[in-house]
Amino acid sequence: MAEKRWSPEEIAAAARSLEGQGPVAALRWAYEQFAPEEIAFACSFGAEDVALAHMISRVAPGAQVFYLDTDFLFPETYRTIEAVRAAYPLRIRRVSPALTPREQAERYGDELWSRDPDLCCSLRKVEPLREVLRGLKAWITGIRRAQSPTRAGAQVVEWDRKFGLVKVNPLVDWKDADVWKYILEHNVPYNPLHDRGYPSIGCTHCTRPVRPGEDPRAGRWSGFAKTECGLHQ
Repeated sequence: MAEKRWSPEEIAAAARSLEGQGPVAALRWAYEQFAPEEIAFACSFGAEDVALAHMISRVAPGAQVFYLDTDFLFPETYRTIEAVRAAYPLRIRRVSPALTPREQAERYGDELWSRDPDLCCSLRKVEPLREVLRGLKAWITGIRRAQSPTRAGAQVVEWDRKFGLVKVNPLVDWKDADVWKYILEHNVPYNPLHDRGYPSIGCTHCTRPVRPGEDPRAGRWSGFAKTECGLHQ
């Protein structure tokens, strides 16, 4: 059977039909369109993603899930990964950068994140993601329009030009309250850092608590104009 090629018109039509239908409808569509080995959920184990992990475990038990382990994640994040792994029937795998922290320091100098966070993110997140996505036809993310101006135009289904495959964003129109309502109603395990002023959680070196009145992503790469790691740009 010839491999299906998704046209811009087909992707736009899917996005229109799924808009406002809710994340479960988007997930059902995704797992109907793509075989289990063709699609995977990129999970950061933040609030949105643990909610999606719960949904996916119901819609497609045994589905592929991966996380990008930069080697600089918080201890709480690693514990959340294990809690989700124990709770849901998902195939969760760790994806590592090509360079260990020591090798990166030897090649680029110590504390690269404090001098060139874009390069650090590229080495430890973007390139490992690119390698994973090469073997897929679609990926699922937890991005939401309300998270930042750079995500405000995201669609339920879109063509990812950067990585060359279909991108599905089931929670795209959810607000913070929607995410937390779902987590609490379904008793979903979540990162305890969310209760300590961390609405967005990345690496230990580049994440701080958000102060009252600050933008929810102000705690990421504080002191730099950077607001995205490069996965969704």
